[in-house]
Amino acid sequence: MPALSPTMTAGNIGTWQKKAGDAIAPGDVLVEIETDKAQMDFEFQEDGVLAKILKDSGEKDVAVGNPIAVMIEEGGDVAAFESFTLEDAGGEKTSPKEAPKEEASQSSEPADSGSQTSPSKIDVSKSQEESKPEIAPEPQEPDSSGGRLQTSLDREPNASPLAKALALEKGVPLKGLKGTGPGGRVTKQDVEKYKPAASSAPAASAAPTVASYEDTPASSMRKTIANRLVQSMNQNPHYFVAATLSVSKLLKLRQALNGSADGKYKLSVNDFLVKACAVACKKVPAVNSSWRELDGQTFIRQHNTVDVSVAVATPVGLMTPIVRNVDGLGLQNISAQIKDLGKRARDGKLKPEEYQGGTFTISNMGMNAAVERFTAVINPPQAGILAVGTTRKVAIPVESEDGTGVEWDDQIVVTGSFDHKVVDGAVGGEWIREFKKVVENPLELML
Repeated sequence: MPALSPTMTAGNIGTWQKKAGDAIAPGDVLVEIETDKAQMDFEFQEDGVLAKILKDSGEKDVAVGNPIAVMIEEGGDVAAFESFTLEDAGGEKTSPKEAPKEEASQSSEPADSGSQTSPSKIDVSKSQEESKPEIAPEPQEPDSSGGRLQTSLDREPNASPLAKALALEKGVPLKGLKGTGPGGRVTKQDVEKYKPAASSAPAASAAPTVASYEDTPASSMRKTIANRLVQSMNQNPHYFVAATLSVSKLLKLRQALNGSADGKYKLSVNDFLVKACAVACKKVPAVNSSWRELDGQTFIRQHNTVDVSVAVATPVGLMTPIVRNVDGLGLQNISAQIKDLGKRARDGKLKPEEYQGGTFTISNMGMNAAVERFTAVINPPQAGILAVGTTRKVAIPVESEDGTGVEWDDQIVVTGSFDHKVVDGAVGGEWIREFKKVVENPLELML
């Protein structure tokens, strides 16, 4: 199993593109492998013949370095490897241990180990019996006299001391007894004559309610996303800066440019915002930096080019393909790259160098009209990420000769998340100001 990314420790076997006996030339796709990042084609870089497949399609969590196939030189005897096994290749290493799996639901059955003394049979059946939920008794409304508030002495049951002691010993409720003594006082004889009323069938005999759910195994990519987000929240002290931006001028410029494109390109609002991120990062370069720990040294690396990671939702999770050197690209080039990277990200065809790295990230949920604003988690080792909400029309008062009128303005809310280890609060605020300035005056993007 090859290591197709720096963080890959295990992979899943996809579709084999070659079968035993097929010749392979450099650059041929041998097999599809699901890494911790994406579904990738493994291209073999030598001439040879595939003699035996040791790991079939669908195999999960195969550790890096484990044998998955046998390659021989051209002209070699393929038939000699027909009975070749994984053990003959040296066996396999233990894959990295994963977190313990959740308990199986009551409806699941234990696997048959083939042994009469299998602990799995005993433990599972026992745990099922012990895990049956006990039905708690229904809550009872407290008795109320409906009259005035009473002191603690007034609330004491009217019973003789001997009756109280006997009732406590036998667990007899004094409030349920009708006293035969003077003034309705409960006596010892009243307690002794007490007989509890016949109760209905015990509530515990009711059939327990079984929860209904479906477990979906976490893919390698989902595990990596989870680990990186937890790491980011734990190790990067986030702070957030939000601003409301007018995009009316930007939308008019976009409409004009698309109208004169003759079908050569179609710019989106996100294309303009990606470019605006690069302009702001050049004006406030402290944000275009990352926290580094290398060879016992800790330092902040400030990048000279702005490589913007663009968050893309894919069927298997969030990907952040990178548009390189955005500060040196025009809007048409940025738009073309975002479309191409986004499509290949959704198809699982990105190369590692196309999603690893980046100096700043943008996450745009503006296509969802319900999302006015949100905050995003920093993509380490980067120091900042911008979250973009949807466009909405806002009434703006305008003074004129005829008095105060109203104009409608298209606005969005953006929220910057910054790593306080790298970017101080005032610097984050300065970056948001520069971003707002260039978005509200979009002709600066053409300079």
